[in-house]
Amino acid sequence: MSSSYIINCVSNMYSLLILLVLLYIYQCSAFNPSTGVRMRSMKLKMQAPELDDKLKAKLETMVKDNKIMLFMKGNKLFPQCGFSNTACRILDAINVPYETVNVLEDDAVRNGIKVYSSWPTIPQLYVDGEFIGGTDIMIEMYQNGELAEMIEVSQAS
Repeated sequence: MSSSYIINCVSNMYSLLILLVLLYIYQCSAFNPSTGVRMRSMKLKMQAPELDDKLKAKLETMVKDNKIMLFMKGNKLFPQCGFSNTACRILDAINVPYETVNVLEDDAVRNGIKVYSSWPTIPQLYVDGEFIGGTDIMIEMYQNGELAEMIEVSQAS
């Protein structure tokens, strides 16, 4: 095999790759290469479902009536997913009393809390009625000391 043959093959493969990328861009964005103009928007608009008043009031009561509330899968004695378990272990390490809601027992609460917080995953932590985040945020805040400080302030008020 000569080096010119190999160079020609690589060049052809490179051209094919560029062509495939351009085709993908054309299909995904509806971009017209001849005019350089976007023909139509391909964005999908997702509309969040609305909470009914009764469910919203129920969630607000749970959040506001408890200094520290964790919506999770299972409960603090028997977490039923790894993320919920991690969230409980973090709160246990801070040595603070907290309440939990097992979202697996009520599908309306499970879906409603996601709408209420505009956060798509469980578990969800609330401190003094304020949504803090999920396990990833709890880990970060625990590691840098922010979570313990926030909870200490909450307990003092």
